[in-house]
Amino acid sequence: MVLKAVWGLLIILSVSSSWVGTTQIVKITYKNFYCPFFMTWFSTNWNIMFFPVYYSGHLATAQEKQSPMKKFRECSRIFGEDGLTLKLFLKRTAPFSILWTLTNYLYLLALKKLTATDVSALFCCNKAFVFLLSWIVLKDRFMGVRIVAAIMAITGIVMMAYADNFHADSIIGVAFAVGSASTSALYKVLFKMFLGSANFGEAAHFVSTLGFFNLIFISFTPVILYFTKVEHWSSFAALPWGCLCGMAGLWLVFNILVNVGVVLTYPILISIGTVLSVPGNAAVDLLKQEVIFNVVRLAATIIICIGFLLMLLPEEWDEITLRFINSLKEKKGEEHMDDITDSSVHLRSRSRANGTVSIPLA
Repeated sequence: MVLKAVWGLLIILSVSSSWVGTTQIVKITYKNFYCPFFMTWFSTNWNIMFFPVYYSGHLATAQEKQSPMKKFRECSRIFGEDGLTLKLFLKRTAPFSILWTLTNYLYLLALKKLTATDVSALFCCNKAFVFLLSWIVLKDRFMGVRIVAAIMAITGIVMMAYADNFHADSIIGVAFAVGSASTSALYKVLFKMFLGSANFGEAAHFVSTLGFFNLIFISFTPVILYFTKVEHWSSFAALPWGCLCGMAGLWLVFNILVNVGVVLTYPILISIGTVLSVPGNAAVDLLKQEVIFNVVRLAATIIICIGFLLMLLPEEWDEITLRFINSLKEKKGEEHMDDITDSSVHLRSRSRANGTVSIPLA
């Protein structure tokens, strides 16, 4: 437990730092280069390296080492008993690749309109959307506390738009951020519906497959945007390769840490690391003097974060709380009975002592 707690602390700090770093590098890149779809496509291609990183860890830690192809086939079971076929590659990967691209693209669009703090706070609403979709689609258990959390998330969204007096850019930015959170939630619910739960190796295989699909089938989109002058740059030498590679690298690290963390520590700590990116981005924005926290914006951020944390409560949280309260009452009652017993024994011993002293005097 101590080891898992230590790993958990390291994972929390790493997840939060990588997400804050990714968001802030995007903001820096936008000062000289604004091509959000190209940036999304470029960073998604780096997902191809996920499985090689996983296999390197397997070689370093496993006692019985497997060949790359054998490990690849073993992890391919996430697609079914037959493994990865061309039909399954297109059928299962295409919708998830589109949702992945939409999530990241909308997130980058939102960062152009809003501060990093606002976008990271609004993105935390994806937990509420996951619950609502799981309740409707997967028929998950109804939980009153999560409905309250969803209402808090929606309240925070409205307040975030109101913080700038419903300015056009603010409303569009909020819409992009909420759209990103929604597609992220849809991705998670569909993954659970069609693919179920995945171990670390299967997750690495699937994310790398998404990277290959992105490289093969979505590469035509940035090309079209380039020649239509929608996303255009003078030359490839003029591209900010340092910022682009830094952004893509940190995004890949974030995705790896999220999946590694589930293996090494408690899953709830990964979510805590994600929500800690909000104060992390706020601290950086304040240092850069890019955000002014008025009362409405601060209240909206806090409400969304509280709603996010309420979503982390387990399904049996009410039963656990009642058992905990009852155990405290029983423990307190036992201590009270022990005190009464000790006092009665003490009184009897005193009376006996007084009796032994008085008998000879009589």
